Amino acid sequence: MTYYDDIFEVASENFGLITTAQAREMGIAKDELGKLHLRGKLERIGHGVYRIRHHVPSALDAYADAVALVGPEAYVLGESVLAMHNLASVNPDKIHVGTTKRVRKRLPAHIKAVQRQVGDRTAVYDGIRCMTVADAIRYCKGKVMPERLVEALRDGAGEGLVTKRELDTISKELS
Repeated sequence: MTYYDDIFEVASENFGLITTAQAREMGIAKDELGKLHLRGKLERIGHGVYRIRHHVPSALDAYADAVALVGPEAYVLGESVLAMHNLASVNPDKIHVGTTKRVRKRLPAHIKAVQRQVGDRTAVYDGIRCMTVADAIRYCKGKVMPERLVEALRDGAGEGLVTKRELDTISKELS
């Protein structure tokens, strides 16, 4: 197998993305990613993040890109979690990504890294690490109209993204 075959196998299960850290874990040097990029096999998304050219785009690519670009500790945050799941009729102008680490690298204008303290509960939705939907609804209190948050809570519970216990607790908090 070639390096590209190994990369393709990993990337095809991760929105077509491969990071230099993932490649290093696979025993592939950073230089090899650069060579594959020059040959047109990989597209450079940002610092240390590449996408295979044969990737079929999806509606969630932007969220996967944002998390990969911010770093391994990153997760989709707040309103962006609700937008990702089409809850609360929100459409933030940037994808908000939480991280416990300081982000020094330059990010695209549509991504906002927010340094958070340890404690946000996260879950993996559709292969993307996110703040839990219940915590995202709480996080958006005061930022999004309460009626929309109640609607998001109901819809999230209907889709299995919010537990019955969270539904009851957050409903009381929003009242």
